[in-house]
Amino acid sequence: MGELIDKIKGNVNEAIGKAKQQSNDPETRSEGAAQEGKGKAQQLGGKIKGALGDDI
Repeated sequence: MGELIDKIKGNVNEAIGKAKQQSNDPETRSEGAAQEGKGKAQQLGGKIKGALGDDI
């Protein structure tokens, strides 16, 4: 179950990050890039949990 939750959180963070990168404010664009990276990391964590059976 943790796998699915991590993947969903990752998708949400990635989408929000991409939206923030469309801003005219350089600080918001920077936050968006960081948030997109966080989302990708969460998705990777979900894939790893799925491969290991949520035992990590």
